[in-house]
Amino acid sequence: MEIERELQEAVMEALDLSEEISDEELLERIDRVLVRQSKQRFLSVGQRAACRKQIFDSFRRLDILQELVEDDSITEIMVNGTQAVFLERSGTICCWNRRFSSSKKLEDVIQQIVARVNRVVNTSSPIVDARLEDGSRVHAVLPPVAPDGPILTIRKFPKEPITMEQLLAWGSLSEAAARFLQNLVEAKYNLFVSGGTGSGKTTFLNALSQFIPKTERVITIEDSAELQLHGIANLVRLEARCANLEGENEVSIRDLIRASLRMRPDRIIVGEVRGPEALDMLQAMNTGHDGSLSTGHGNSPRDMISRLETMILMGGELPLSAVRGQIASALDIMVHLGRMRDGSRKVLEIVEVMEGEGGNVSWNPLFSYSREKGRLEDVGKIRNKQKLEAAGLSEL
Repeated sequence: MEIERELQEAVMEALDLSEEISDEELLERIDRVLVRQSKQRFLSVGQRAACRKQIFDSFRRLDILQELVEDDSITEIMVNGTQAVFLERSGTICCWNRRFSSSKKLEDVIQQIVARVNRVVNTSSPIVDARLEDGSRVHAVLPPVAPDGPILTIRKFPKEPITMEQLLAWGSLSEAAARFLQNLVEAKYNLFVSGGTGSGKTTFLNALSQFIPKTERVITIEDSAELQLHGIANLVRLEARCANLEGENEVSIRDLIRASLRMRPDRIIVGEVRGPEALDMLQAMNTGHDGSLSTGHGNSPRDMISRLETMILMGGELPLSAVRGQIASALDIMVHLGRMRDGSRKVLEIVEVMEGEGGNVSWNPLFSYSREKGRLEDVGKIRNKQKLEAAGLSEL
């Protein structure tokens, strides 16, 4: 690391920071510095190649984190300032043996990431959500909110989206449940995927999207574009935009949902609802955009319904009875996911959302995960079969 630091300083001295140079030119200058340094100290071919990559990564990529980003076995990277770097591999978290030499280097990496997606993070606005070029989710917090130094969390997604077949092979759900969900998606039921942090909601939403007929026009709306939908030719991707330094020009999820209604969508997919945009999402589902999909954070279907009520009330002054009526008429099916103690993600419940007595939201359990048997079991039959019958599909 000491050699790398000295070589990096030598490259900095050889660079004219006022000019724009390509990656190839930067590599050529790094090579020239390495040749000069090799005459002063012995560097093996392997050391030179490693130093070349590490120095280039520090200038144009993610510095020491580039190695972790390129490792497909790592699913999460957690940087706690200059104190430590933790990573998650196969559901297990461990401490890495490298760390940033200074808070400035770490902050430079964060600024480089957010600049690529036109986001801003500074002491005035110290929290930001962004993404890497490969779609990995990035969350960063700067001082003074983080007194021990910049905090960076990167959640990686597979280069190729995980299919329903892979989820079946991993035991995330049963074949009967997968066939049932396929029929529901094709019949244009409105589905909502709930679960806690890290339970695999985005992954499952991607898997469900493979059942969408390829002839339909689909619009995805996300805070930070993460969904990977393949095989849909008529696909429109929309991403929210934060306000600028003057607090202007923000484009929210609510704005995008309203705009999407004028784009002639067959289906609308909202990556995740966290606030008042839940009202706009439900209204879109209630105005002829059947087959729409979304996700949200919740510890159970009951908890998710309560959270949706709260989010809708944040978006407007509506009586609670009207809110519950909106939820019951908009959502058809809720799929609840959970993360097990061994790190695996599984479908824990599939319920049919219905309107109960007194205008309350009720649900009809369809599938439930049995911890004793270790599998998802069929526990009920769907009652609202109108869309299935209209599509000429059976329940299973």
